[in-house]
Amino acid sequence: MDKIWVRPMKREDIRQVLNIERLCFPTPWSYEAFRVELEGNHCARYVVAEQEGMVKGYGGMWIILDEAHITNVAVHPHYRSQGIGEAIMRALIDTAVNLKLGSMTLEVRVSNTIAQNLYKKLGFTGVGIRKGYYTDDGEDALIMWKEKLP
Repeated sequence: MDKIWVRPMKREDIRQVLNIERLCFPTPWSYEAFRVELEGNHCARYVVAEQEGMVKGYGGMWIILDEAHITNVAVHPHYRSQGIGEAIMRALIDTAVNLKLGSMTLEVRVSNTIAQNLYKKLGFTGVGIRKGYYTDDGEDALIMWKEKLP
């Protein structure tokens, strides 16, 4: 199997990203939301993880002052536990470092311990809870930060 290649997301990737989005989230983003992020939001940076010509995951972040805020990370359910999520996160961290940002933050479902463990492995720490953060079911979110990017 070919190596995973993480690269900037392009408009042509949105259809495959939408498929992953629908499989992973109860309230998926629309085509238009991704198009606006890519073409109209100068603070947004999105990447896809591609293997053998197929998008198997994606992630994005917003640049807010000197911080990076992870907006979403998702891996197609059939390709999880293969290092794709970690490759996406490392690419986003590298982007933040190259932009000379000072820190990164994200929210993750309190029930998503697999993602939390990945984020901890990458240097994020839990700092608080956002009560009822997820509108689909009211689940709380764990706020995580990675301070002092290299």
